[in-house]
Amino acid sequence: MSAHDDVSGHGHNDGHEQQVPHSTLRGYATGFALAVILTAIPFYLVMGKVFSNSGTAGLVVLGLAAVQIVVHMVYFLHMNTKVEGGWSMLAMLFTTMVVVIMLSGSIWVMYNMNHNMMPSMMGPAMQHDMP
Repeated sequence: MSAHDDVSGHGHNDGHEQQVPHSTLRGYATGFALAVILTAIPFYLVMGKVFSNSGTAGLVVLGLAAVQIVVHMVYFLHMNTKVEGGWSMLAMLFTTMVVVIMLSGSIWVMYNMNHNMMPSMMGPAMQHDMP
């Protein structure tokens, strides 16, 4: 009998099995249908010029993009709180938080730099618009 034989009749990873989610064709079809719908709606909103304000249209498209990211993570990447004891979801939330902080900070800095730029630095094309 070698050191690797298990006399208890249980496997080597007794109690430590990974709970790998398995999806069915129906799950993938649902994810695909949601992804197509969440792609078609912003396309219609932009091409049909539904919103007169481009800022509003941009926020709606960004919101739908965030929902589509969640759909991809749930239906195709099988991320949930049960896989790997919830650590993969926690890592994803941390990554999302860092990306949001970096992007919002970058946009804030660029906006303030643009807003506080001196008129002499803007060039001749922009100076004639100044009072």
